Amino acid sequence: MTKKSKKNTGDRCCCAGSCGSQDVESEVLRRYEAGARQAEAGLCCPTSYHPKLLAMLPKEIIEKDYGCGDPSRYVEAGERVVDIGSGGGKICYLLAQKVGPDGRVIGVDFNDEMLALARKYQSEMAEKLGYANVQFIKGKIQELGPLISDESVDVVVSNCVLNLVRPEDKRQLFSEIFRVIRPGGRAVISDITCDKDPTPKILADPELWSGCIAGAFRDDLFPKMFEGAGFSHVEILTRLDDPWQVHDGVEFRSTTIRAFKGEKTA
Repeated sequence: MTKKSKKNTGDRCCCAGSCGSQDVESEVLRRYEAGARQAEAGLCCPTSYHPKLLAMLPKEIIEKDYGCGDPSRYVEAGERVVDIGSGGGKICYLLAQKVGPDGRVIGVDFNDEMLALARKYQSEMAEKLGYANVQFIKGKIQELGPLISDESVDVVVSNCVLNLVRPEDKRQLFSEIFRVIRPGGRAVISDITCDKDPTPKILADPELWSGCIAGAFRDDLFPKMFEGAGFSHVEILTRLDDPWQVHDGVEFRSTTIRAFKGEKTA
């Protein structure tokens, strides 16, 4: 399937064949602020979730979720989990049901509009569940230092967000994920990957950056990012056979990876 992106006619500019770092970050912030106010189907990669868990979530959160996988299915009862790039809170509220009253879920996002959407339903969800185990905090996911202590969580999950981080910050991002996970814990990341490097045309399009395309990880390099940060037992859990989108001859698809810190315990 090929999706044609709209032409950029605003003041945001890119140069030297790719968007500048500030352009990338501001475009991502702008687009997801808009997505928190009005649902945008083009940001979603079709994904199935557990119907019983999904049934408890408010309709607004489901409609304004922009993911490409379901890392929550790989989390167990009683675990402490951080969802980086938690957006409107969908994965966090799915996780809340999975980890139960003895577990804890922390969502991290830097978009005020998305955080407001997620927090809007905290009391309602706590009442439905019979316990309150979800917290949302503001911050950049590549700068978890002031937010999450060393080796303090069992699992870090993310759903189609790592690709949105500026290219020069991605190594720091993986290091931060590794830092906060306890020995024996794991990362479960759903994100967009591509079969070859994005072309200059793709990299020059701000909407393809905010649309989870231009920042995609190459299929063969995505696992290596985890290994480079110190993870072991890196495994591909799911990868779409057919591409979600095709741009300029490059195929983009959803991939979910699990990587352990030290010995594999799950």
